[in-house]
Amino acid sequence: MQRLGARVRAGREIVVPASIANLGPGFDTLGVAVALYLRVRVLEAIADGRGRLECRFVNGPLGGPNRIDTAFNALPWNRRGRSPSLVVEVGSDIPQRSGLGSSAAATIAGLRLREFVDGRRSTDEILSAATEIEGHPDNAAPALFGGVTSCCAREDGSIGVTRWPWPARWRIVVATPDAELATPIARRAVPRKLPLQDVVFNTQHLAQLLGALHSGRAADLREGLRDRVHQPYRERLVPGLRRVLAVRHPDVIGFCLSGAGPSIAAFTTGKTAAAERVLRDAYRRERIACTVRTVRVHREGNA
Repeated sequence: MQRLGARVRAGREIVVPASIANLGPGFDTLGVAVALYLRVRVLEAIADGRGRLECRFVNGPLGGPNRIDTAFNALPWNRRGRSPSLVVEVGSDIPQRSGLGSSAAATIAGLRLREFVDGRRSTDEILSAATEIEGHPDNAAPALFGGVTSCCAREDGSIGVTRWPWPARWRIVVATPDAELATPIARRAVPRKLPLQDVVFNTQHLAQLLGALHSGRAADLREGLRDRVHQPYRERLVPGLRRVLAVRHPDVIGFCLSGAGPSIAAFTTGKTAAAERVLRDAYRRERIACTVRTVRVHREGNA
């Protein structure tokens, strides 16, 4: 029995990045991993053959479901009756229900923990399982692969992922208000049917955005960030969003809602002071406290 638990060393750690999904027109498709992290460290591996998970949260109890535990138990077992149980310590820089992929990071962490006790899985299997749990792959893919990713649901049900470059000189500023927004509420705000011209608009602007990632042309990204599929319908849920999206400043490429919100992301070609000021002013006018962070793109996969 001891040999079974000894396969998983105490102190092993999983680190998963936050992510900004959609990036304007890439609804349920695009995402970029950013350097805010969920860290899960193994405190103890118990050779009991039960394959259970106990999470101890450094930042206090969760205000919702434990997605680490959900994901840990989502896959069929390879070694039923032979896997050790784990006690893990969980700490996170990623604010909950903020549109920064906290749920997807937890899901990827749970699936990776499962690998510790039950053997390696392919990235396709990990992503498919995460998508099944999350309902969409746009946060899970960058959390798994790092960098900028786009996703496509293939005919056979698997998820295809394409990785895109991120221009080195571009910077990201994120404002997170002291107010949470549950993703299901934000998703219900988007209508089930959309005007054809809005779908065409988003397809055109998504193509422009992806081209801008390759060319590094800020003007192309500025135009490419425009969206008619989800942001207009979520404006009433995110104070200050309408005002921020209308801002034009020479030091700021553009803005978008981060995932389902309520965080808002700004993109710049270097200087970040103007973007930080615009975001703070928007929330000040709404009389809502917020945290403004300048974050770098996390380019590698999770560890």
